[in-house]
Amino acid sequence: MIAAESFIQAAKERDFRLYTGVPCSYLTPFINYVIDSPDLRYVGAGNEGNAVAIASGAELAGMRSVVMFQNSGLGNAVNPLTSLNYIFKVPILVITTWRGQPGGAPDEPQHELMGAITPQLLELMQIPWEYFPTEIEAIAPTLDRAVAHMTQHQTPYALIMTKGAVAACELNSLLSYKPLSVQHDSTAITEKASSTRQEILQAIQAASQPQDVILATTGFTGRELYALADKENQLYQVGSMGCISSLALGIALAQPQRRVIAIDGDGAALMHLGALATIGYQRPANLLHILLDNHRHESTGGQSTVSHSIDFSAIAAACGYEQVVTATNPQQVKSLLESPLEKLTFLHIPIELGVPDQLPRPKITPLEVAQRLRKFMQVAS
Repeated sequence: MIAAESFIQAAKERDFRLYTGVPCSYLTPFINYVIDSPDLRYVGAGNEGNAVAIASGAELAGMRSVVMFQNSGLGNAVNPLTSLNYIFKVPILVITTWRGQPGGAPDEPQHELMGAITPQLLELMQIPWEYFPTEIEAIAPTLDRAVAHMTQHQTPYALIMTKGAVAACELNSLLSYKPLSVQHDSTAITEKASSTRQEILQAIQAASQPQDVILATTGFTGRELYALADKENQLYQVGSMGCISSLALGIALAQPQRRVIAIDGDGAALMHLGALATIGYQRPANLLHILLDNHRHESTGGQSTVSHSIDFSAIAAACGYEQVVTATNPQQVKSLLESPLEKLTFLHIPIELGVPDQLPRPKITPLEVAQRLRKFMQVAS
């Protein structure tokens, strides 16, 4: 058994500064210590997939990050670990507990199957793993092996934490209450679309600033942004659907001096609505979350979403976004983007259906996109 401080201070010496995840009783002392540390940041995520995306965004922006969760939640993290971290080559340190460990202490029935397959599941995802250290002299070598792999291969490394690995650590601080700062006008839900996705994306590109980072969700949004103009400050998400806003949050927290523009879609946002609550609590003033809403999963055949029956802006306002705006045409979008961003903002834009003829797929690979975005954020910061 080790003290949480011993591991976390050793990790800090290796530049791990941001921790995110979903709690597990095995992780309690670990999370408590990070929350109480004034020089570290803990971001509690709505689910494990969002946590992976938050950590990945911070890592892309130059901040080494740790994601931690119960192994029953490892299933929620499979999508981003395999279609975000693997293809974009984003190395994060994963700490997963081992509930239901075969031969271990008796546990709840829901942990039986995941407990039996946790190591194999990591191996299937090509994520090397070892046991979380339980002796103080093992901490530095464990972290050095993790950092060496992450540096060489640019992919995640995992530590599996068994019961009782970390000594108890009391929590001395709680999250402060943050009152809602905007009153949303629900009449905005009746706004009708008058522009295409392409027209809105053109406006975003035209009004963005040279230092901005622009992240486009999976599907036609990334492809259309690429087709309009391929730029070094843009990332086209493929896979990891629903994670673009969490990825943007990680970047915004790691580089608060830079405006981060996340272009989301209604289907993707619905997949991870809990991300809005996390973002709304963190409230990075440099994050602009844009949602293009055509009530469809357009890139997969035009199946309807339920967005025609809900009010995204009301949800964002209720989650703590400090400015909530609806726009229906490119000029309104330009006007907002040409003004300094001073608070966390949600921009809802109803759009028409339709895709440009012969829309190309990006010729640049995800790895190349990630590499040049890293370089952009290092040079232009």
